[in-house]
Amino acid sequence: MGGRWSLATAIAVACACLASADVLAASQTATLHLLVTSAGSPVAGATVVVNGTTHRTDERGDVAIDIAPGTVQIVVSKEGLAPGTVTLELRADERRTVTIALEPQAEMEEHVVVAATRTGRTADEEPTRVDVVDREEIEEKAMMTPGDVVMMLNETGGVRVQATSPSLGAASIRIQGMRGRYTRFLADGLPLYGEQIGAIGLLQIPPADLGQVEVIKGVASSLYGAGAMGGVVNLVAKRPGDKREGEVLLNRSSRGATDGVVYLAGPISDRWGATLIGGGHGQERTDVDGDGWGDLPGYARGVVRPRLFFDDKQGQTFFATAGFTAEDRSGGTMTGAAPPPIGAPYSEALDTRRVDVGASAQTLVGGAYVASARGSFVRQDERRQYGENTERDTHSTGFAEVTLRGTAPRQTWVVGGAFERDAFDPLDVPAAAFDYSVPGIFGQDDVDVTRWLSVSASARLDMHSTYGTFVSPRVSMLVKGDNWSSRVGIGSGFFGPTALTEETEAAGLTRLTIVEPLRVERGTSGSIDFSAGERELRGTVTLFASRVHQPVDVDRDDAYVLGNRPEPLDTVGLDMAGSWIRAPFSLYGSYTYVRARDGRGEVPLTPRHTAGVDFAWEHPATWRVGLEWYYTGVQALEANPYRAVSEPYNLIGALLSRRLGRYRLFVNGENLADVRQTRWDPLLRPARGVDGRWTVDAWAPLDGRNINGGVRISF
Repeated sequence: MGGRWSLATAIAVACACLASADVLAASQTATLHLLVTSAGSPVAGATVVVNGTTHRTDERGDVAIDIAPGTVQIVVSKEGLAPGTVTLELRADERRTVTIALEPQAEMEEHVVVAATRTGRTADEEPTRVDVVDREEIEEKAMMTPGDVVMMLNETGGVRVQATSPSLGAASIRIQGMRGRYTRFLADGLPLYGEQIGAIGLLQIPPADLGQVEVIKGVASSLYGAGAMGGVVNLVAKRPGDKREGEVLLNRSSRGATDGVVYLAGPISDRWGATLIGGGHGQERTDVDGDGWGDLPGYARGVVRPRLFFDDKQGQTFFATAGFTAEDRSGGTMTGAAPPPIGAPYSEALDTRRVDVGASAQTLVGGAYVASARGSFVRQDERRQYGENTERDTHSTGFAEVTLRGTAPRQTWVVGGAFERDAFDPLDVPAAAFDYSVPGIFGQDDVDVTRWLSVSASARLDMHSTYGTFVSPRVSMLVKGDNWSSRVGIGSGFFGPTALTEETEAAGLTRLTIVEPLRVERGTSGSIDFSAGERELRGTVTLFASRVHQPVDVDRDDAYVLGNRPEPLDTVGLDMAGSWIRAPFSLYGSYTYVRARDGRGEVPLTPRHTAGVDFAWEHPATWRVGLEWYYTGVQALEANPYRAVSEPYNLIGALLSRRLGRYRLFVNGENLADVRQTRWDPLLRPARGVDGRWTVDAWAPLDGRNINGGVRISF
């Protein structure tokens, strides 16, 4: 063992009497006093992570920490400054003062602490690859689509937001070619949008209060259980600063969308802070091609979310939030219209009311361990209309988790337990109801073997109330040099299937037939990546592969049937991303190749080739100009009477913003070449499908050219 703690030892420590841990820690404690400076001045409010425990500096840039002796890893970060990292050895009863000087940061790099892996490490030190969308990019996308996070996620390498319902505008997140239902969607580590985010839920999240977005690609069931077989997206809220701040955003688009967003943040005391976001969003139902069918659904939505934060700067934190969303969405034929071949007015609608609450807390135990607890509850009521059929349902999700984190020489370990309950009650289609309870235990051990090699091993045991007991392991490895790094990871997981799929979100459950009881889906994925570069020029290449055994699939050829397929779903691909930054210019590029196949051939709506380039020129005090180009290759199609393979297409966009004091004016153009699916084929089918739909799947934009503009007012 060489003096290192194994994962089994960590579990034993977690289960031991805490009183014994207190006595042991009290007898072997060192004191570390840190002073954080920049350009000779103290840095207040800096984030200091010491062996996985988070602290903050006071107004003098100071923080004092009692810690177990041994190897101590320190990471210091502050917005606008390059992070600092220090590793040292402390003896028992030693008192040491360390000064860490931070340099101004010329660019936003991956030196940010990520929450998705629970270890408190920075993204570039984490053996499990975590892609981070920073605040600067979030602010840019908030001017493009203030009402939702779709564009922000769709322009992340290896992530595709796939339209699932042309009538209501629904969409799902596919990571590296995996179906959207396999993606675990979190907000501050909590499933505040349910166990499986609905196809509409993704469109109801405003980005204005986000600090960063973390994406784990590939099977992450060892960290987050059954819902993470394809990956994890974690939306991390922006924390309030030392001063009060606020922002109002007003936006209007040429296609009839209107957005109004208010964001407020500030301290309540020296330990407490709060934020509040509220938004009103609307869209006029629009018939772009003049065929009598609404290519853009109409909706009216209200969103409000307060957040409360506590931090005593000595390791104790608390976070609480509550949210309410109300939306009425309508699609189908235009008012009074009866386009051929329908012959009569036909409407689709979805009314959503969602309430959620969540909280998390952490505290130091015995001066050496970090105990954390978090939980949430979500209730969502929906009323759907598919022509002559009405479907009402209630979907609720409860979640609770406790963890204990500690360190040993060159190690950070986490052990914990979790419980989740996911219940779906469709009043009009009771055969599709389910009520799943899944208790589980998990552990993770990150080991810095040498200066250039780190290994992470994690495993989770879940006891599903319907499908049985499952073990989900994952192993990752990080090898790094001066200007390069490489990661290798492999993991497996499972998914408890339901009747809620991308296809049934679009067509409903009334006509659906389930021939036999669904069987659990099992998946394995692996990846290897290589990153290299310095500040100006950086690049990453990732190879990935996954296999899902007995995947659940909807057959829409001759009947509307849901069931497991005997053949596996295999996905292989390549993901490349690069950046060049030399102020005032920046250039980002990405390319993804995905080949996804099951027993029937190519998986529908999964383009083999996608690519994008984003160029920006910025004068921080005044102007920002952005240009972007995105390419989508051919896609296999199903249940489409016009074609079996889609056409490739290019999208071009431009953003212009001008700052005038506390005002920022912006104009954004999307799809400037006016690419539309209906330029190739009609959206309406010549006859109604076996699932009851009048439309084919959306494989290209339906709205065409769209110009939006508005103002952001800071105060």
